[in-house]
Amino acid sequence: MASAPGAAERGVMTSTRAAVAALVTCTTALAVMGAAEAPAPHRSLSAGRETPKASSGDRWPQGTVKTVGKLVTKLSGNQVESCSAAIVDSPSGSVVATAAHCIASPERPRKPQAVYFQPGYEGGGGPRAVLTKGWKAKSWKVAPGWNVKKELESILPNDWAFLRMEKRGGRTIQDVYGANTLRTEPVASGATVTLGYPVTSPYDGESLNYCAGEAHRYRRGEIAAANVGALALQPCKLTQGVSGGPWLRGIDSARGAGTLVAVTSVGSDDELLGRPFPKSAKAVLKEFGGRR
Repeated sequence: MASAPGAAERGVMTSTRAAVAALVTCTTALAVMGAAEAPAPHRSLSAGRETPKASSGDRWPQGTVKTVGKLVTKLSGNQVESCSAAIVDSPSGSVVATAAHCIASPERPRKPQAVYFQPGYEGGGGPRAVLTKGWKAKSWKVAPGWNVKKELESILPNDWAFLRMEKRGGRTIQDVYGANTLRTEPVASGATVTLGYPVTSPYDGESLNYCAGEAHRYRRGEIAAANVGALALQPCKLTQGVSGGPWLRGIDSARGAGTLVAVTSVGSDDELLGRPFPKSAKAVLKEFGGRR
């Protein structure tokens, strides 16, 4: 069901200040939560099957990546929220990975009425098009420990989730588009690209944009405890709407897929943080994404 004219589209991307404020706020400096000086300048991108040029928010050169798409959640009050997501390899072939706060959060604890995902979204129609043409999620599984009754700061390390999509004509979403391979912690610093569909100015949510460079893994003493272990790309100007977007290494342009090492969790004006998957995520994926 499409949203009616005038319905609000909210792009979701929390900031580090949003751990004690609003999830849709993405313009607050990391220093608010005690970040130290920025890490050393990133080295040139040099790893992986493909080497996208360093970017702080450019449009993806090939237009789209077929395993990456726009995620739209339908909410009460005739509202929708926009996130990003990516297909991940699973036994069922039906699983998509995103951020847990795209499903529910301390600010918005109520679960969405429905969730839709359009891989390789090329623009045109906005959230309405995803709601009418996208693949519908039949169920979802947020990370153990993502408890929206708690303070956001205490649950941020668990900001990842899986969705199980309905089949179409007997085919799974992975059958049609392919999938990225999940890699769990430990995830070191390294050449990385993150992709998503930013909604707020200067973007409009209709194109796939990316940041690429040498991702820095934050250690204790460099940033507030809630974001220790996160991957960071700086500078990165992507705005609300990229939450849940994949952090990929070794992209194969022919397959439109790579190795998924994190999903976008928090951001500020010029830095984006990705949440790696803990080792336990493999068991969650195996159970939730099993054949049945």
